[in-house]
Amino acid sequence: MEENNKQKLEQSIKKEPQAENPYKLLDLKLTPVEKSAAGIPAVLAAFADLIEEKTLIRGTKALFKMNQVGGFDCPSCAWPDPDDERSPVGEYCENGAKALAEEATTKRVTPEFFKNNSVYDLSQLSDYEIGKMGRLTDPMYLRPGGTHYEPISWEGAFQKIAEQLNALESPHQAAFYTSGRTSNEASFVYQLFAKEFGTNNMPDCSNMCHETSGSALRPTIGIGKGTVKLDDFYESELIVIIGHNPGTNAPRMMSALEKAKKNGAKIIAINPLPEAGLMGFHNPQQVNGIIGKGVSLADLYLPVKINGDMALLKALELILLDLEAKNPGLVVHSDFINSKTTGYSDFLAQFSKADYNLEHLSQLSGIAIPDMQKAAELLAYRNKIIFCWGMGLTQQPNGVDMIREILNILLMKGSIGIKGGGVCPVRGHSNVQGNRTMLIDEKPTDEQLDRLQQYFGFNPPREHGYDVVRAIKAMHAEKIKFLFCMGGNFLSATPDTTFTANALRKLNLLVAVSTKLNRGHLIHGKEALILPTYGRSDKDIVNGEVQIISTENSMGVVQSSKGVLDAVSKNLVNETQIVCRMAMATLGDRSVVDWKRYHDSYDAVRDAIEQCIPGFENYNVRVRQRDGFYLPNGARDAQSFSHELGGRAPFTLTDIPENHLDDDEYMMATTRTHDQFNTTIYGLDDRYRGIKNERRVVFMNQKDIDKAGFKAGEKVDLYNYDDGIERVAPLFLIVSYAIPEKNTVTYFPETNVLVSVNNVVKESNMPASKYVKIKIKRHDPEVYKKVDEMLYRGALQRP
Repeated sequence: MEENNKQKLEQSIKKEPQAENPYKLLDLKLTPVEKSAAGIPAVLAAFADLIEEKTLIRGTKALFKMNQVGGFDCPSCAWPDPDDERSPVGEYCENGAKALAEEATTKRVTPEFFKNNSVYDLSQLSDYEIGKMGRLTDPMYLRPGGTHYEPISWEGAFQKIAEQLNALESPHQAAFYTSGRTSNEASFVYQLFAKEFGTNNMPDCSNMCHETSGSALRPTIGIGKGTVKLDDFYESELIVIIGHNPGTNAPRMMSALEKAKKNGAKIIAINPLPEAGLMGFHNPQQVNGIIGKGVSLADLYLPVKINGDMALLKALELILLDLEAKNPGLVVHSDFINSKTTGYSDFLAQFSKADYNLEHLSQLSGIAIPDMQKAAELLAYRNKIIFCWGMGLTQQPNGVDMIREILNILLMKGSIGIKGGGVCPVRGHSNVQGNRTMLIDEKPTDEQLDRLQQYFGFNPPREHGYDVVRAIKAMHAEKIKFLFCMGGNFLSATPDTTFTANALRKLNLLVAVSTKLNRGHLIHGKEALILPTYGRSDKDIVNGEVQIISTENSMGVVQSSKGVLDAVSKNLVNETQIVCRMAMATLGDRSVVDWKRYHDSYDAVRDAIEQCIPGFENYNVRVRQRDGFYLPNGARDAQSFSHELGGRAPFTLTDIPENHLDDDEYMMATTRTHDQFNTTIYGLDDRYRGIKNERRVVFMNQKDIDKAGFKAGEKVDLYNYDDGIERVAPLFLIVSYAIPEKNTVTYFPETNVLVSVNNVVKESNMPASKYVKIKIKRHDPEVYKKVDEMLYRGALQRP
């Protein structure tokens, strides 16, 4: 009887929509690894996407308005626009053009499309194929037990949302997720609704990218943001780029690096992979970038082991202190340390420990001592120093500590709050920093809540809510029954795919506000809604007038954005109005907020922001200024740091991790391809790394390949055993690559299934997707039985 029930459950699982990409290989072609980024190939790739999306004329028109004064903000990364003149040729990069092509596409996903394609059938497609279907045109509803999404009116959709929310036993059974593309205005009303409804359950994409940065910076320098402006790059003497790949993740950053180099700056690149965007740049708007050699970027490249960064940073400090002893007053900025910091004597004392020696630190980091000394010498006699980092640091278990160690170096040098020096966490999504400024935060402060209470007259909840990882666990435990996703692809962005998918399936209702179809719409609760909205490039028309919205970039500039394209459908609703209509339907007469006013006027929303969030004085006037305005930044503007420490910044004591791997274990980091932005897959190539027409690859050092008895190009299966659970990602191809021994790199979301939901960053609770222990085994056709067993174990935990 028990075996019969198991067989029935297994058969039921096989009929469920698939949470992962199909386990199939394409046709891998290896091309030469690029040694510089951008150039004419990037231009050609950008326009090829416009052609593929059947939007060459429409898309090109929009390209010339993207990131321009009076135009719209790129929906891709958060790199800032120049404060002075902007290029008349184009203030966009290859990946920004690809993002626009996806948004400006003329292909449409209509109710007829859903009628002809079941949820299960769509889940058999790859993420790339799903994303290429086109723009969503109408609200859609999946009824309990339904196999196809059906059209629903907007009024019907809001009624279903209201019924579900008002039926909850507690407001804390709901969660409201936010993607980084959401505007300031929509973000503000969204968090306002959640709080008036009664919960701080506001997981957001920061919980997966730069929560670590904020956790490290706030207690140390008093603000969870960077401290530099774009002009600081042009005046810097040394730029250190660690755990970040600008050529793919923030291509416009390379223009700033090019200008910095021309002005005399040196660049140190620290990364396990020798990324093209760290090595060189062919500026397609310069003659030298088109027909010349371009510009060399990194003066020194340090191929650090995965999680060897801390050992390297400690080694640099050790060498700097030695150089200071030999050259008193020339290396360490004593005046700054004495007047602006605390804890320096304890910081110095740690270096008396036995394991603080260069031989040991070299072994842990994978960096030869002579190269460490070269890096330290570049740091030693310069003060205008900028450290930039990305998720190569923030997604490691000790990421918070490593960023604080970077701050230790900058504090030693007096390099924060000066022209040409400071910290620069390179944010990934175009308004992810603005979301947090707008109070999208599961841990709002009492001061923030007090201002909301004073202005609106209701008592917002004080209990902290769930971040992403805690929200997944709460859904799994059925403590959350309703999930509203304001953009994004929650399923594919999060770790532990099987666990997360089973958590989502336990929901009563999943609501997704989206511009395009993604796999996150196919793994659903008992019911699901898809609500289509405008893209950044679309004209957002309210009361007959095209509106502006606003965003905040990586360097704290708030500026306007105004779409230029006619929308693909007349049945779209902007995000702010979606929130307001949800609020009116759900709260009704219980609300003390004038939701109708905010529904009808972005200016009214900005007036409310001005009253509730410091730094937004005269918001509606200043946001219409040519270049917008900078938000206050005490660390940058006045060298005023931690409020708790009287404006001083503390030196932080951190530990050096000892990373043990068994003989058959490897350390894996997940990354994106060059044809990808977050979970959106633009194409199947990774041009700079020499990968064409394949995503299921694992980069390995050739010595590791030989030692394990593998061959490049061989089929393998990847395993993780965290928590005593066998997780498997089947059918990958080995690619020999310049990567430290015992380290591997794969693409997400294909290997998110290997990242345990419990493998998190200390303090920030982010998924540690750059620190995953795996085993690699020769591909076994029977591996799919293990996949079935993994799915079966997960299904047993469902009601």
